[in-house]
Amino acid sequence: MRVWRTISDRSRSPTALTIGNFDGVHRGHQAMLARLKDRARALGLRACVLTFEPHPLELFAPQTAPTRLTSLREKLELLAAHGVECVQVSRFNRAYASRSPQDFIEQVLLAGLGMRWLLIGDDFRFGARRAGDFALLREASGKLGFDLEAMPTVEQEGVRVSSSAVRVALAAGRLAEAEALLGRPYSISGRVVHGDKLGRRIGFPTANVQLRHNRPPLSGIFAVRTLDGEGHTRYGAASLGLRPTVDDSGLAKLEVHLFDFAGELYGQHLRVDFLHKIRDEERFADLDALKARIARDCEIAKELLAAKERA
Repeated sequence: MRVWRTISDRSRSPTALTIGNFDGVHRGHQAMLARLKDRARALGLRACVLTFEPHPLELFAPQTAPTRLTSLREKLELLAAHGVECVQVSRFNRAYASRSPQDFIEQVLLAGLGMRWLLIGDDFRFGARRAGDFALLREASGKLGFDLEAMPTVEQEGVRVSSSAVRVALAAGRLAEAEALLGRPYSISGRVVHGDKLGRRIGFPTANVQLRHNRPPLSGIFAVRTLDGEGHTRYGAASLGLRPTVDDSGLAKLEVHLFDFAGELYGQHLRVDFLHKIRDEERFADLDALKARIARDCEIAKELLAAKERA
């Protein structure tokens, strides 16, 4: 998959295009990507996605911007897995946001990305003051010679599939609901880095996975599955959160204790799939109480994982 970070000043090869943040690449996004690929194939065009970094709300309302479901790297990996041929990652800043809708259509979509066919969500808005919408695009399509299609809402068991719905499910610990909306278990991936080695000292060594953002959409203790950079799948128990017993930094950490594993993973890229929530974070009186609870968490995680295998 090709990733572009600058808009070309001359048209690239013609594209079928869709636009959005694609945070989480959930089932609604996947339906859009499937439609994009179908039309690109039928029209002989490249299947292309235009996305933004950072999320527009992180620029205009950073205190209330939604928690990210995926880092940019994770999003690009998911888009590639769903057959996207090229992604334009546009730096979203105030200058970009101030473009008029007409300039966005003519200079970015047509001249820069070679758009010939466009698919957008039913609530898509664009341009300065969010003045652009489907009606404006429909008018422009007739004048400027591109085809336009709107993607209807996708529902899962009566619930509108959206990044917001996934965040709500994850925050409540409803991992099965989040998995149904995503079409896969929720995961976080990152490089394994050195930590404070506390887990090793108390008998539960952990892989410390670097978080790209300090506000993960879920917290607690979980039964997990991991996939490392060499393709090995392993199972374990993970802590994601602020570690209230031993840390007052206010920084979230993801620590994974892998069962029946004694090797080193430092420097590797590790994906952590969250399969079951065991409990919320707790503050314990001392390390002995914490150690006893971790041992019990690992027992519960093994039971949950074994039950999932039998199902």
